[in-house]
Amino acid sequence: MLKFVPRLPGAFAALVVLALCPGLLAADDGALTETERRIVEAVDARQDQALDLLERAVNINSGSFNLAGVREVGALFDKAFSEAGLETEWLDGSAFDRAGHLVVRNAAAHDVRGPHFLMIGHLDTVFEPDSPFQRFERLDGNLARGPGTTDMKGGNVIILEALRALDAVGALDDMQVTVVLIGDEESSGRPLSLSRAALIEAAREADIALGFEDGDSNPATAVIARRGYTGWQLDVTGTPAHSSLIFRDNIGYGASFEAARILDGFRRELAGEQYLTFNAGLVLTGTTLEHDAANAAGQAFGKPNVIPERGVVTGDLRTLSAEQEASARERMLAIVQDHLPGTSASMTFTDGYPPLAPTEGNRRLLSLYDQASRDLGFGPVTAVDPAAAGAADISFTAGLVDMALDGLGLMGSGGHTTDETADLSTLPSQTKRAALLMYRLAHGESE
Repeated sequence: MLKFVPRLPGAFAALVVLALCPGLLAADDGALTETERRIVEAVDARQDQALDLLERAVNINSGSFNLAGVREVGALFDKAFSEAGLETEWLDGSAFDRAGHLVVRNAAAHDVRGPHFLMIGHLDTVFEPDSPFQRFERLDGNLARGPGTTDMKGGNVIILEALRALDAVGALDDMQVTVVLIGDEESSGRPLSLSRAALIEAAREADIALGFEDGDSNPATAVIARRGYTGWQLDVTGTPAHSSLIFRDNIGYGASFEAARILDGFRRELAGEQYLTFNAGLVLTGTTLEHDAANAAGQAFGKPNVIPERGVVTGDLRTLSAEQEASARERMLAIVQDHLPGTSASMTFTDGYPPLAPTEGNRRLLSLYDQASRDLGFGPVTAVDPAAAGAADISFTAGLVDMALDGLGLMGSGGHTTDETADLSTLPSQTKRAALLMYRLAHGESE
């Protein structure tokens, strides 16, 4: 059940019927109400300002570990949202060793009856100050290259411009909006309980979460499900002895064979299950070893004629639902506990990003977004395969909001590489889609 009670007469009631019966969806010749056309016009009227803000944001380095740079980008967007009449708050991130987050609200609308939207973006990029990739560059046609153009400073601009367009027609006063621009999405501060506290708190108050990542960079798709990830560490011990004594009853198999048995057991038991993946990213075994967990590194010493005494393996586990994750953990632990002679092993898990399961509410929201896209003349929108959708901050809203949809940001190609390129023609189209979706959810009446 939705926590808000939307007004459902007229066109919006029809949209809800269509959302519940996706097979009935069809193009509607771009039919928009007078107010909806004014929203479109408001977006178009501000494209020069939107592009200018995008360029200025991209030209500020905000690698996750460049705390000053992240704060500078935060200040840039703080000013932009404030000039749009919204209330802003900077949350310091020193408690989790990062720059912090920007939270934006339209506080004047606290008493409205309509839905409470949570719009999610992030300020940081993967490109630190020592990267050669630092500047916004216009290319031929509608293309522009630059660090964070699509991931995701363009998405932040879309959030702002969608809210400006809604405000231009007086629609923003009839909805509650909270915007959270995370400062450490690309390299999360720890513990996550602190670094994502503001996002989780906002999700508890919201009804609908909208994420403005670039998804799979295809404007014909959006994200209704994301796999979460969990870290794990396997610690193995064996009985040290001369290698000529290996496999004897009183000596056993050593740490290397025990680690290999466990990893192969994971492969045999779990590989091939839909939406479940696991990976052993670091494997160390030897007579002695040093594991540097903070830097995902280590070193080991071991001679060919000595049975290894210790082993450490670290990796990740990715699942589509909490139930799938719990099942995988249980099966992995059972494999770990079936030790080879002369060995022992233990396994610990570290919580990471939760999964965002493909709920009925998320499917319904996609249907409404799809219809808005069709009515705008931009064509249908389908769901991204969850196997192609990595973890993202919207996953922290799972189970807290009624509906969630991600992948609504600026589209392009080459994310996380020095070829990151934005298709600037999708800046207005993505803004119009988001603004129209929000308007229809809050203002169902026809004109």
